[in-house]
Amino acid sequence: MVVYNASGRLRGPVADLDPAAVADALMVSAYGGFLVAQAAARRMLPHRHGAILLTGASASVKGFAGSAPFAMGKFALRGLGQSLARELQPQGIHVAHVVIDGAIRNPARGGEPADAPDSHLDPDAIARAYRDLLRQDRSAWTSELELRPWTERF
Repeated sequence: MVVYNASGRLRGPVADLDPAAVADALMVSAYGGFLVAQAAARRMLPHRHGAILLTGASASVKGFAGSAPFAMGKFALRGLGQSLARELQPQGIHVAHVVIDGAIRNPARGGEPADAPDSHLDPDAIARAYRDLLRQDRSAWTSELELRPWTERF
């Protein structure tokens, strides 16, 4: 199993973005995902078994102002996941894209606001969701999972 969780984050107005920095962000979010998935598939295909999990974000399904490079990379990663799932699932390799839609709890950054309990995703809960994705019953299969705190607006 491999989990790709890297992303290139670049923010700013589109008119002010440095094209080279945008290319770098896309290389990490999208092309890096391709390279990792390709290497994993080459190892997994002879065994006809394995899993490739790609970590997306809210930006995988909706772009935000001032965040075009991040959305471009995450949309591309989602498309990669969809293509790979259709290509590799018949060969025994489970490919899934996980949308992380919200902030992740991190005590080092001060944790959650006191007035908004349960507003951040718990890293242990995310890990359990990834594990459950790997253990899903073939009669109820998914290649995409969205995780968000229950307080998050769609």
